[in-house]
Amino acid sequence: MTKTIVTVAPTGGMASKAANPNLPTQPEEIAESVLKSYKAGAAIAALHARRPDDEATCNASIYRRINTLIRQRCDIVINNSTGGGSSGDMLLPRPDGMFESNFEERLKGLDAEAEMATLDGFTAVDVFGTREILVITSPSRCETMAKRFKERNIKPEWEVFNPAHILQDVTRLIEKGYDKPPYYINIVLGTDRNFQGGMPYSHDLLTAMIRMLPPQSVWCLSAIGPAQLPGTTQALLLGGHVRVGLEDNGYYSKGVPATNEMLVERTVRIARELNLEIATAAEARDILGLPAPRR
Repeated sequence: MTKTIVTVAPTGGMASKAANPNLPTQPEEIAESVLKSYKAGAAIAALHARRPDDEATCNASIYRRINTLIRQRCDIVINNSTGGGSSGDMLLPRPDGMFESNFEERLKGLDAEAEMATLDGFTAVDVFGTREILVITSPSRCETMAKRFKERNIKPEWEVFNPAHILQDVTRLIEKGYDKPPYYINIVLGTDRNFQGGMPYSHDLLTAMIRMLPPQSVWCLSAIGPAQLPGTTQALLLGGHVRVGLEDNGYYSKGVPATNEMLVERTVRIARELNLEIATAAEARDILGLPAPRR
């Protein structure tokens, strides 16, 4: 049986220290949190960058600093986000009072020598507080991103939030040769309340989306908030890989703030109770067809 890959998403582009003071936002904090999660069993780090004021960015220099500090500590697979976040450098004000996610800023996440990066090939509306943020990734922009991934020799993590995301641009770009198998597809569920284009988590919906994946896909589940524990447990039962971390869920249990390593430790413990083996970073690279990391 293929070993289970556990991904840690330590920061994200929306969560704040006000909500959970354990959230790592600066390069040293992120690197230390990733090291703890790596020791707990995480094989991939899904990273977001923050400015010194904790606002979201895809600044390549900041990403490069985070990546360097992590590589000095461990050999975890580094996965930089091109989604960015809901504040800071990621926002372009629009004359209609809405905001637009800064597409050019998103692309900078590919300039820090990561092994993998998220490819969000869809258009949606991110609702963050009173802000409505248009995330415009038109078919031509999808193509621009996919070409940049290929030029940089970066493995896409295809992020999908509903069935259309799988069946439209992800499938189209894969069929055009912008990725090599296995295709790593991250199914994100539980964002329905703050992401127009997202869907709630349910076991039935997860099963349906798995059936829609292109042949030769490897899939991971990211379940948001209270859905994280039941969702990731079901994903393990279905033979998938899983993502946990403070990007997706700030609590270990009701009223108990989590740390990243707490969430990784619990996931690893559940997987082992189900007689599953946890992949090391080197084994995750073998599963995904990634070369050994550059040191």
